Amino acid sequence: MPKRVLVGKVVSSKPDKTVIVEVTRLVKHPRYHKVIKRRKKFAAHDENKAFKGKEGADVQIIESTPISKTKRWMVIEN
Repeated sequence: MPKRVLVGKVVSSKPDKTVIVEVTRLVKHPRYHKVIKRRKKFAAHDENKAFKGKEGADVQIIESTPISKTKRWMVIEN
């Protein structure tokens, strides 16, 4: 099964070797058929600290094996 790749913005880079990425997607409401935004935050592993202090940067993240309790994603270098 292929690994998922998501695109989002860095909202925090305070933890060491970790960035918090917010992914926004558009979904259609099941009853009212209005398109609404859904946001979710993912903790992604950033091994060489390429996005340290770069909040607002667009990044790609890919699924990986569990790295810690909350980290299941890794940053792909753009």
